[in-house]
Amino acid sequence: MRFDDNADLDASEIQDMRGSGGGGGIGGRVALGGGGLGLVGLVIYFLFSQFGGVPSTGTSPAAGGLGLSDVQSGQQLDAGTLAKKCKTGADANRDHDCAIVAVVNSIQDYWTQEFSRSGQTYRKATTRFFTGGVRTGCGGATSDTGPFYCPADSYVYIDLTFFNELKTRFGAKGGLFTEAYVLAHEYGHHVQNLTGTSKRGTGTGPTSGSVRLELQADCYAGVWANHASTTPTSSGKPLVQDVTQDDISRALDTASRIGDDYIQKNLGNGHVDKSSFSHGTSAQREKWFTTGYRTGQPASCNTFSTNDLG
Repeated sequence: MRFDDNADLDASEIQDMRGSGGGGGIGGRVALGGGGLGLVGLVIYFLFSQFGGVPSTGTSPAAGGLGLSDVQSGQQLDAGTLAKKCKTGADANRDHDCAIVAVVNSIQDYWTQEFSRSGQTYRKATTRFFTGGVRTGCGGATSDTGPFYCPADSYVYIDLTFFNELKTRFGAKGGLFTEAYVLAHEYGHHVQNLTGTSKRGTGTGPTSGSVRLELQADCYAGVWANHASTTPTSSGKPLVQDVTQDDISRALDTASRIGDDYIQKNLGNGHVDKSSFSHGTSAQREKWFTTGYRTGQPASCNTFSTNDLG
């Protein structure tokens, strides 16, 4: 995955909170709706709760509360550093932070144009980089939470060190497009929030609203991937130059390692409990990303109107 060297980047879609402070302060929890923690947050929660890494308040993820520390974090945002170093696609091709800026720009350019085609207005969501812990409109979260979208404040939150965890803990191949998949999934939850679908993501189990919401967000990520190299920026040319088969293979490899069944069997107690499914199986996650990628049509992401989730 590479970017057009001459394309302009819009760093204003990112707020960099890294180094702005952090610390303890137990007493609250993340209470997320509209897809919970998105692609991998509940997976990370499951792992850390099983192995003692997350303090618990007794509130289950299914109920919308994750029992995480209400982390007090500095609120000073660095608005200038990214803007200074992330100006063009050439910067994205040499600098990881700038690559993430470019990915977010591409995802939001696509959804802006897709909403416009249907006579609607897409409201952009800012991604916040943080380190260690962060306070959000959904409560406090630690880096252990993984990437997540908070519908209460319409921000995507991510500690970029998570991508290393994805490779070392889950054994995923990794790579920039894997990261793009994660972000596109989280922005899929933003789309669901804008369209009112988020409220349907309730309960647990193999056909629950939570599973359907997550699989739809995977599908939306695939839709963006289909259009990534043809979606023009304000300059009239696409920011993303190409999405290769290797990129898609890496995204599917990640999907295969974050299904409820894979996590429970390989990283949990070895027992698969379908009644606790909240994100779908590995095969389902692969299927719905592939559906979005092959069709390029948001309408194909009909997880709430099908009896065949895969």
